Amino acid sequence: MLNVHKLGVSYAGEALFEDLAFRLGPGDRVGLIGKNGAGKSTLLKLLAGESEPTSGTISRDKGLTVGYLKQDLEFETGRTVLEEAYQAFGEIRALELELETVNRSLAERSDYESEAYHDLMVALSDLTHRYELIGGYQYQGETEKILLGLGFRRDDFDKPTTTFSGGWRMRIELAKLLLQQNDLLLLDEPTNHLDIESIIWLEDFLLQFPGAVMLVSHDKMFLNRLTNRTIEISMGRIYDYRKPYSQFMELRDEIRQQQLNAQKNQQREIEQAERLIERFRAKSTKASMAQSLIKKLDRMERIEVDAEDQSVMTLRFPVSVQPGRVIAELEGLSKSYGKHQVLENLDLLIERGSKIAFVGQNGQGKTTLARILVGDLTAQGRCQLGHNVQLGYFAQNQAEHLDGQKTVLDTMLDAASEQTRPRVRDILGAFLFRGEEVDKPVKVLSGGERNRLALARMLLQPFNVLVMDEPTNHLDIPSKRVLKEALRHFEGTLILVSHDRDFLQGLTNVVYDFRDRGIKPYLGDIDFYLEQRKAESFRAIELGDPKAPAGTEPQAASGGAGDFEMRKRRKSLKNRLGALEGKIGVLEKELSEMDYQLHMHYEKVAGQPDFFDSYQNRKADLEQLMQQWESLSAELESTE
Repeated sequence: MLNVHKLGVSYAGEALFEDLAFRLGPGDRVGLIGKNGAGKSTLLKLLAGESEPTSGTISRDKGLTVGYLKQDLEFETGRTVLEEAYQAFGEIRALELELETVNRSLAERSDYESEAYHDLMVALSDLTHRYELIGGYQYQGETEKILLGLGFRRDDFDKPTTTFSGGWRMRIELAKLLLQQNDLLLLDEPTNHLDIESIIWLEDFLLQFPGAVMLVSHDKMFLNRLTNRTIEISMGRIYDYRKPYSQFMELRDEIRQQQLNAQKNQQREIEQAERLIERFRAKSTKASMAQSLIKKLDRMERIEVDAEDQSVMTLRFPVSVQPGRVIAELEGLSKSYGKHQVLENLDLLIERGSKIAFVGQNGQGKTTLARILVGDLTAQGRCQLGHNVQLGYFAQNQAEHLDGQKTVLDTMLDAASEQTRPRVRDILGAFLFRGEEVDKPVKVLSGGERNRLALARMLLQPFNVLVMDEPTNHLDIPSKRVLKEALRHFEGTLILVSHDRDFLQGLTNVVYDFRDRGIKPYLGDIDFYLEQRKAESFRAIELGDPKAPAGTEPQAASGGAGDFEMRKRRKSLKNRLGALEGKIGVLEKELSEMDYQLHMHYEKVAGQPDFFDSYQNRKADLEQLMQQWESLSAELESTE
């Protein structure tokens, strides 16, 4: 299918990689991994034929079709979502124009017995046969199915592509590639900007894809489920094993350990031979033996240990000052963009120390609420921050706001205060920008390197509440691991917007699911949330809606104004119940902590003023909230 031989790329005389060699065959599902800046995107461009190598060759089978999804997309303006997706069917669309021309000519003619009319009829038959053969009568339905699978709604189909964010436009490009039925798919970080449900859909689609796939991804779960082979670019060379990511890493560690052991044994043998040579050299009777040992050492092939890039960033998020108990309180919060209502009548209480995940389909308001919390957006209703709250915000497109003309160092210096300016180089070093790398222009950095720089810049300002919107996009797996560990030890309040299941695992203790302009809390981690969503989809099946996607609430059949009012009432009750459940969860956690203190340190806490009053007040608040919850639950059941 495709053969790579002694491939190399150099920039300004410095080799990015060299002498790469591998072959891709039918059925290969390759995870291409490596650190940010190792050359993964560069290699995909070479395989796609979009750039030329410095050395080496790439041989492709005759007629091989390649689909390439790159990170930076270019769209022609003026097309709708459907029209752009239909660009995947170049031959079909061209045949449609030819058929239209032939049919128009036939309609205008009346010389039914002429040779020209007969030729048109033959052409119509040939074109129609070809049109049917390549799927001309199915492509529109297939296009709609793919777009729906990637999260678009039917009312999005006729909207111009320019009205969508970069993430949604990437989905359109992905839809085109999936529809083209190429022999080889090259996907550069396809899960960036996809929500969890769309990632699961894409996994299922690619598992059924009959061709070969090579993909760059930093999502371990995605790689493990999809790939049967892993190629790592490290220190300018590649390591290629027919194993998915996790098995590959275990195998790489085993092989490296075997190499180390073999190298140690060989070194002992060499040292022993050298001692014998020194001893025998001085004796004429042993001189020939010494020469024999010297020749043996010269012939010995030295065992090399695979080089391992151990450089990882070091990251800790220090808490600035202790905030009050309440971080933020939202009441009746609503937000719309023109006629499009995103959030409606939200009630939410965020308390100090909370670890929260915002999840749900794109466009449901996760980023909007994060921006409202940090003051980037205004909204109707009340959003009140608590005492001493200092917010740190990492936006989804944070790296895009960096000035490409500035150097890495200047980018940091411009954001530094008088107090943090002396620490700039130390912070950059912790984020792997060392030596001459700080003088690089931002525009030459990879996506992951730009994200690392954006993270580094955050540490120049104090905060005790951290709001992060898709912080792992473009980060390599080691950097994600470091970021996750830093967030695990962060003692402040954490709000994460993310679609990365592996990253979220173990980081949060409550998940807010954004759906239908509201939010629903799940008092557990991301695994608990996914389990609950599956349970809800089975309930949808039981209630007669087997086609409902996982997690959607069954809807009543559309009818008159009464049905609309009933649905509106149910929605309001669910939102109020969700807010109550969040408050109940916080109180239960606080009471559990107080019970622990009473059990372990009774004498200490008994001497604290107001401890027992605070304890009793919380118990009374919890009892009152539980009564409200029971009342609302009964009211909701009466509407079913």
